[in-house]
Amino acid sequence: MDEQTLIQDCLNGNSIAQRKLFEKFAPKMMSVCLRYMKDSQEAEDVLQDGFVKIFQSLSAYEKIGSLEGWIRRIIVNTALDQLRKNNKFGYMDDVDEVGYKIENNSYIVENLAAQDLMNMISQMPDGYKVVFNMFAIEGYSHKEIAEQLGISENTSKSQYLRARDYLKKQLEKIEIERER
Repeated sequence: MDEQTLIQDCLNGNSIAQRKLFEKFAPKMMSVCLRYMKDSQEAEDVLQDGFVKIFQSLSAYEKIGSLEGWIRRIIVNTALDQLRKNNKFGYMDDVDEVGYKIENNSYIVENLAAQDLMNMISQMPDGYKVVFNMFAIEGYSHKEIAEQLGISENTSKSQYLRARDYLKKQLEKIEIERER
């Protein structure tokens, strides 16, 4: 079944089509949720809430860009809504208060598995993690992040720099342990 038929069947209330849509995209979207939320329970809640929004607004999908991209944006926004509701952004600092630059030591990550990196990202403080995910993984600009989170662009940049520094320190620890 092609996507257009699947969408139309979902809009017509076909529960089998709705299940197929969910099964097609839920695994990828669950990994998105896990990048933003602290644990799998919160991620599952966001996934469920996100798919409710997806089915409620499926008629608004304009078929511009991929369906997966449209679904991903709804899931990310649902995760951000949940984080906002839990007031996870209250402690973000402005970039002017960040007095350091981060150097790029890409040699450290050469032998690092992707899952190891994702685990490090999931351990970041919420503010770092959200901005890092939105900027580095989802491709949002700092301006878009600022608008989505209700923060300044400089705060977004600051949180991204701090997230990179956090990852750099974690990677350096791994490198030190490998050398022993």
